[in-house]
Amino acid sequence: MRTESTSVLVVGGGLVGTSAVLFLAWRGVPAVLVERHPGSSPHPRAIGYTPRTMELYRAVGLGDRIPSSPPGGGVGHGVRRVRVESLAGAWFEEQPWTPGGRAEEIEYSPCTGAGIAQDRLEPILRDQARAFAADVRMSTELLEFGQDEDGVRAVLRGPDGSEYAMRADYLIAADGCASGIRETLGIGCSGRGFLQTSRSVLFRAELDEYLREGFCQFVIDQPDFGGFVTTYGDGRWLLFHGQRETDPAVLESLVRRAIGRADLAIEIVTTGVFDVRAEVARRYREGRVFLAGDAAHTLPPNRGGYSANTGIEDAHNLAYKLAAVLGGQARAELLDTYEAERRPVAELCHDQIFARMDAESGASPTPIIEDAAMAFGCLYRSAAVRGAGEELPAARRPEDWAGQPGTRAPHLWLGPRESTLDLFQAGWVLLADGEIWAEAVRSAEERLGVPVELVSFAEPEFTEQLREEIRCWYGIEDGGASLVRPDGYLAWRAVRAPDDPAAALLEAFASVSFAERV
Repeated sequence: MRTESTSVLVVGGGLVGTSAVLFLAWRGVPAVLVERHPGSSPHPRAIGYTPRTMELYRAVGLGDRIPSSPPGGGVGHGVRRVRVESLAGAWFEEQPWTPGGRAEEIEYSPCTGAGIAQDRLEPILRDQARAFAADVRMSTELLEFGQDEDGVRAVLRGPDGSEYAMRADYLIAADGCASGIRETLGIGCSGRGFLQTSRSVLFRAELDEYLREGFCQFVIDQPDFGGFVTTYGDGRWLLFHGQRETDPAVLESLVRRAIGRADLAIEIVTTGVFDVRAEVARRYREGRVFLAGDAAHTLPPNRGGYSANTGIEDAHNLAYKLAAVLGGQARAELLDTYEAERRPVAELCHDQIFARMDAESGASPTPIIEDAAMAFGCLYRSAAVRGAGEELPAARRPEDWAGQPGTRAPHLWLGPRESTLDLFQAGWVLLADGEIWAEAVRSAEERLGVPVELVSFAEPEFTEQLREEIRCWYGIEDGGASLVRPDGYLAWRAVRAPDDPAAALLEAFASVSFAERV
């Protein structure tokens, strides 16, 4: 059996797996993606993507290729939902993502949310990954795998039925909620578990007139019939229902009840059945194998839209850490911070889904965290962050964090189309108030062998108003600095100028970067 090799093998070509190979390839990491199906599922699943997800795609050059939702639909996705008798019948109240949620007046991101069907988005991601030299192999199945202290060995079956081996330094399991890799590793899950079996029908109909008010999700509420209708924005619509029916004529009648129209042509495209579960893997790592996406957390799609978005940020977090370790810039211990940072986020999302659902029945024992905090303000606590103590809450609005290490770097406009976020994500950045840090950066780079870009906002190109905004949002006083990780999260901060900037930066940077050379 022939054996090939790569740095990272990604198993599973859905949104998370494809995002993982894209983020890795963008960072110059040789990676192979294998997906057993020839293409995307004909039954689209995810449709709503948060501004944070769009920030990640924007950084890798996809900002203009993914259609954005219009602003004003909320910080979550720009997706609005309304309770109706039927699309053509009476319309009742709007149902926000968060019960009691309020309109946001602060612009937290250069991006809005996006509404695009998963089977439309995945080919865009695959094409971009290939443009960065990723090796994407469809119709290729993982048959078995094993690992030792030096790497992972997988046996694959290609499109022609031939079998071959793949040797990789690391493996990312993005093989879904029924992950065979997770099962093989013996990793169990915790959470609410099985909730219900959901049935759906995908259909085509000319219903765009019902989108004019800005709603694209409709909760059907009739005395003897209920369901949920959403659009994929391309003439395809999806009805979730609770009927055990497969007969096309019966399915068409259900669709007509939901839309309230008997005069429109309806084309039934396909149907779907899946178990709705809520659970988080007890471990995200076993040796050189990492779980991501639904393999790591299965989150119901009915509140918050956390599932795909959480998984995509899993992939982004892990990609920068694998790139640093494989590139010889960080010790392997950095990879332990993936679970430390991302698993608590999944647990928080799990609990917030049910807090929102319980609130609808009038009782929510878990406090609801605002959408802005969930989208932009989750806190990482790990050895890759300095100063994120256990006394801090799991999430806050960005303006309340004010540059707290362990949170996403805040967005501020630098120009008409340039954000502070555009300064980050490619590598380490020290955002500083003054050139007093220039020698500190040079010394740290020389000692640790890890590049750091110094961005001094005391330079003339920064207006006084922008300097004050940066000081406020990043919590920096005169002579202070904030160290930003390659994933755009704040790793360390000197609120004001220390007595010895070089010593302070070197000590903090060596710690949070896990630099190989110390």
